[in-house]
Amino acid sequence: MRIRHFLKNRKTTLSVFSILFAAIFAVVSTCILCVKSDENNKTMGVGTSSIRSLPIYSVETKEKKVAISFDCAWGVEHTEQLLSAMEKNDVRCTFFAVQFWVEKYPEYVEKIMDAGHEMGTHSRTHSYMSKQTEEQIRDELTTSSAAIERLTGKKVTLFRPPYGDYDNLLIDTCNSMNIYPIQWDVDSLDWKNLSATEIAMRVINGVKNGSIILCHNNGLHTAEALPLIFSTLKNRGYEFVPISELIYKNNYTIDVNGRQFLRS
Repeated sequence: MRIRHFLKNRKTTLSVFSILFAAIFAVVSTCILCVKSDENNKTMGVGTSSIRSLPIYSVETKEKKVAISFDCAWGVEHTEQLLSAMEKNDVRCTFFAVQFWVEKYPEYVEKIMDAGHEMGTHSRTHSYMSKQTEEQIRDELTTSSAAIERLTGKKVTLFRPPYGDYDNLLIDTCNSMNIYPIQWDVDSLDWKNLSATEIAMRVINGVKNGSIILCHNNGLHTAEALPLIFSTLKNRGYEFVPISELIYKNNYTIDVNGRQFLRS
């Protein structure tokens, strides 16, 4: 009787363990599949769907090209020095301007364009756009782009969200309006009033092929940092181009890091 009881308990225990193992295996397998599916779906491009819509942070390219950009929202005290540094180093860049900045400093919009640079919008009100409705987003993009286009005569196709703040609605709305939402993968942190050397080293050590560099037109030491940035990176074989000449316009995907890839 004891042997039968032992065998019976043993069979019951084995059955329980078998059921538990099968359940654990099923849960783990499902989790793995979910992770893989999530990673695969967190990409986007023209004509594709995704769980998370992403702006362009950088571009995958074999060419040693990078883009430097300047957000314009407050003042122009250092803008002449920026333009002078770029002229001396034969660099073309991208300025992202808020509508009220454009309207307050139209002469600087003209100077920027006359120097061969390009302009994108940085919104109408410089607000957190992830908190806005689609109608409000469209108004911000439409009116701010129109303000720039009236002065430049060129269509605006680039947008940088204020504070780097975005959500799916913002990115999807931009794409539906044929406006490319642009972030960055190298942050100069010039708005923190770092020294010129600190700003330059952050940029120099951070860039790679296809990088987009974030600066501000009113950074206290940004203009001082530019000569070192330009000379060092040019000596390493990098070319500076406006963002519109760096990014892919069609047939692309964006990975989970916001890096844009051309479809093969």
